[in-house]
Amino acid sequence: MEWETVIGLEVHVQLRTRTKMFCGCRTTFGDPPNTNVCPVCLGLPGALPVPNAEAVRLGAAAALALGCTVHQTSVFARKNYFYPDLPKGYQISQFDQPLATGGRVTYESPERGRLQAGVTRLHLEEDAGKLVHDRFPGKTAVDLNRAGVPLAEIVSEPDLRSPGEARAYLTTLRQILIYAGASECSMEQGSLRVDANISLRRPGDARLGTKAEVKNLNSFANVERALEAERNRQMAVLDGGGRVAQVTLLFHAGTGQVKQLRLKEESHDYRYFPDPDLPPLVLDDAWIAKRRASLPELPEARRSRLEMALGISAYDARVLTAEIPLADYFESVVAAGVEPKTAANWVMGDVLATFNETGAFPVAPPRLAGLVGLVAAGTLSHQAAKRVYTE
Repeated sequence: MEWETVIGLEVHVQLRTRTKMFCGCRTTFGDPPNTNVCPVCLGLPGALPVPNAEAVRLGAAAALALGCTVHQTSVFARKNYFYPDLPKGYQISQFDQPLATGGRVTYESPERGRLQAGVTRLHLEEDAGKLVHDRFPGKTAVDLNRAGVPLAEIVSEPDLRSPGEARAYLTTLRQILIYAGASECSMEQGSLRVDANISLRRPGDARLGTKAEVKNLNSFANVERALEAERNRQMAVLDGGGRVAQVTLLFHAGTGQVKQLRLKEESHDYRYFPDPDLPPLVLDDAWIAKRRASLPELPEARRSRLEMALGISAYDARVLTAEIPLADYFESVVAAGVEPKTAANWVMGDVLATFNETGAFPVAPPRLAGLVGLVAAGTLSHQAAKRVYTE
């Protein structure tokens, strides 16, 4: 039987602040366990939260970069649940009055070309702590350094139709957030985490099927693999005449399989209510306009500018703008006098290979321009120039 896949993503990104969402503790990654904590993020009685203005600014920047409407008034709410890494017994988040709503992400689908996926909302919240299972044999430890770190949660509309589209959407979303300066989006350090919701329905049916949520996704490749596995599982259930249960699943990268963790919660299970310790967050039009005006050039605008001003292809522009340092390097090589297409070929070849391997550019743009000039003058062959570059 034929089924249509429907996917929506919930992406949590750590905002690039030096201190936590509601206290002055550092957000440094990799510090010794439980060294960046205080009465506020430990949830001690009488400790009161104070919102981080920089986190609000970065959250608004992320929202505006995604084309969202930033609301003048939003409300912090308590999300109540018990888990060992949540010292207060609740997480400060936003519920029915989020910071921003109504954006979109334009991405290149591997199957359907250029598409847009809607962004339902972007809201601010604090992170939980971290459980450590491998430090003490037979025991689980709790590290609360991460508790209270500022997050933006970005919820997409269920507009994605394949695991490949989900990966393409995430790649574009990450790029936009990095260009906007909102987050480093490092999955290795946990500053970007993905929960994926997937359901199946008959083609042409407007009703959504029963969704399952897949967690424990630590790379874009694993997001795609997990969604493939869950799609196949749901197909087998439905083709066999069964019904898909609304569950939360964990993906095991080693086996490529999903395993049920628990029945999926509904919003009422968390008993949201406005946090009595925090007043509504009020932003005036002038503040929002200032944030909009201060946005840097975003990936799509930079690609268009390179295509129009330098005459390079859309493909070349997409590759060259994938990372800000790479795009900056390319433009510096062109500014040093190299013809744009020649510069693009060099940067997308040996320069990109070196950058992917080391994260650095061993040859400064003016020196690369000089090397390319020797090739153009016939003084050096292209192969010899490549050897000089790599050495």
